Amino acid sequence: MRTKLLAAFLAGLFSFCLAGTPAAAQQPLIAAEAWQAYKAKFLDPGGRIIDDANGNISHSEGQGYGLLLAVLAGNAADFELIWSFTRTELLLRSDGLAAWKWNPATKPHVTDINNATDGDILIAYALGLAGKQWNRPDYTQNGASIARAILEKTILQISGRTLLLPAATGFAAGDREDGPVVNPSYWIFEAFPVLDQLAPSPVWSKLRTDGLALLGELRFGPKQLPADWVSLKSAPGPAVGFPAEFGYNAVRIPLYLVRAGVKDRDLLTRLMRGTTGANGGYATIDIVSGLPKDNLADPGYRIINYILACVLDKTAVPEDVKQFAPTRYYPSTLHLLGLSFIAAQQPECL
Repeated sequence: MRTKLLAAFLAGLFSFCLAGTPAAAQQPLIAAEAWQAYKAKFLDPGGRIIDDANGNISHSEGQGYGLLLAVLAGNAADFELIWSFTRTELLLRSDGLAAWKWNPATKPHVTDINNATDGDILIAYALGLAGKQWNRPDYTQNGASIARAILEKTILQISGRTLLLPAATGFAAGDREDGPVVNPSYWIFEAFPVLDQLAPSPVWSKLRTDGLALLGELRFGPKQLPADWVSLKSAPGPAVGFPAEFGYNAVRIPLYLVRAGVKDRDLLTRLMRGTTGANGGYATIDIVSGLPKDNLADPGYRIINYILACVLDKTAVPEDVKQFAPTRYYPSTLHLLGLSFIAAQQPECL
């Protein structure tokens, strides 16, 4: 099953050989001009991805996204540049995970040594792909090291369920009154088969299965949507101290699902209908009222529900979201991930 999941996602990207021989590169899934536009705005000469909507900081999530996009664009030099910064500036913890936050305005630049598990997953995933793509055993070895640390430090077995903690500290039952607390958007389902190749364990398959089951349970409020932050102390509910919303974290959940080949029509339809805002666009949603909080006009957000419509009903993606022009770091990243998915798996919707 894990081999099939891996092959399904990588079809059209790499001839991914599980026996260990180098994979032959195919046509990049991100056009050179789109990647050049993205890196011109968000990649600085030192190799850090700049979050321009968050005080121009860098973080492990952004570095992981940058590494993944560089692989999808087939750009080995840019991958090495981003990896060099990530390795030297963020991989400072003794447990093999990355510090999550790097601020150019402070000394030292790392202002929070805690990790962010989605960033670690993205980094290890991209290293695994790059190691195969460019026959770089050092990338594979580094990805394997991070994958093993994720297994050891951030995955929790509780009541027969495998959970992904958002960080190594701060979210378990011993850390919070309402713990354990999870963030459903940290389940990057497409990465788990690759991480299983890097650090083989049945836990990766269980993490996928239980993560999908959890999303089936998280039906909060009138729109029946998951919240960004969820307490699992007893019955699932929005976590204390966080806005009760399907917010900027959760907006990427549907994209992660389709990129991983999830075809659950009921789940995808519920997410698409629940997040439709003004004029048919995409929106963050207040869990309690079911009303839109922010209508997201950026094409990098709007493309997500268009992709769901494409997957569910083969509906063509509108012309105005087919072309990439960078706006802000986060929606621009989601935009390229969405376009690369369509190029690989749903070209009939272009």
